[in-house]
Amino acid sequence: MDARYVQRGDAIDYTPMNDVAAGDIVVLAGKLVGVAKLDIKAGELGALALTGVYEVTKTTGFAVAAGGEVGWDASTRKAVAAGTAGSVKLGHAVSLTGASDTLIYVRLCQGLN
Repeated sequence: MDARYVQRGDAIDYTPMNDVAAGDIVVLAGKLVGVAKLDIKAGELGALALTGVYEVTKTTGFAVAAGGEVGWDASTRKAVAAGTAGSVKLGHAVSLTGASDTLIYVRLCQGLN
């Protein structure tokens, strides 16, 4: 047997080292990005959503069409253009977002890059 089913994969178990608030974006191993479903106390088991569409604060000046890739800058805690230095892939924009908009709707998308 090469694999055994464990869970659906739309959310994963997560035990943080520091408190995490519901809605916080968490990056694991520099690539896996999830959103805390509820508040999670440090050292306690919680869950990170790996799928879904989320409203996320973004940097000004960043515009993207629906389907365009979106990055996440953990240092500024904002969505940025995909490929921005220091960012990780967050997902895809689900609607046109203008440069002056402060929020973006993003469908989470886990990737290998």
